[in-house]
Amino acid sequence: MEITFWGVRGSIASPGPDTIGVGGNTSCVEVRCGSTKIILDAGTGIRALGDKLLREGSVEASLLLSHVHWDHIQGIPFFVPAYVPSSQIQVIGSANGVMSLRDALAYQMTAPVFPVRLDQLGAKIDWREVRSGERFQINDVVVRVARQNHPGGSFAYRLDWNGRSVVYATDTEHFACIDPELYALARGADVLIYDSQYSPDEYRGTAPGNSKVGWGHSTYVAGVELAKAAGVGQYVLFHHDPRRSDAGVADLEEKTRELFPNAVAAREGMVIGLDSVARAA
Repeated sequence: MEITFWGVRGSIASPGPDTIGVGGNTSCVEVRCGSTKIILDAGTGIRALGDKLLREGSVEASLLLSHVHWDHIQGIPFFVPAYVPSSQIQVIGSANGVMSLRDALAYQMTAPVFPVRLDQLGAKIDWREVRSGERFQINDVVVRVARQNHPGGSFAYRLDWNGRSVVYATDTEHFACIDPELYALARGADVLIYDSQYSPDEYRGTAPGNSKVGWGHSTYVAGVELAKAAGVGQYVLFHHDPRRSDAGVADLEEKTRELFPNAVAAREGMVIGLDSVARAA
């Protein structure tokens, strides 16, 4: 199992000289389990991933969407494998209470917003809507789904393969206690990728700026609490605030390591091989 980060920002892409080290693309993570290719979210980072996949040959992949807020789907119209007839893509996510998963993705590709409609894409695309608590397989990868606390709803996913596991839990806001659904999902996972957009002061509004309570995002301290309680092997800070510079991300990373030594801030191009991660207790 190998994890590659293609987009690590939240809310909106943030290119520039102060963010070039961490990267400015929005959420997209690739997980390879043997020959099985799984993509977690389709933010702007998926564009470069698509180019890489095409260089390797015909594309067969599954795309798991946490939710359909723009920063998690805006890369789909620029994911070139979706235009190639030989590509086979399975899109997995949830209905949002307003429209189906397919209709939501088609909505962002309608005139006058975009010149190509979803139904004009050349790839073979299959659609699957899942529910919280569901368990299913993608080839020999076991996938589990949990509901998260986010405006409009979002899903966390756990991937288990060959005795190793990764949990992807972005766009979630912590509670006064550890979220019991995320705890159950993350228990014993080798890697936890967690929404760590804010510091506690930023979240409460005691740092410069408004309170972020109710915005649907979390802090590195809440991430540490979950990682410790669930006994995960490595904690990855993810969904960085678009205003946070490379130096700011490094500062949060250092503060997190004081609480949970095996922590790292996600950066574009970073690769985590599960063979190099100590197994969870």
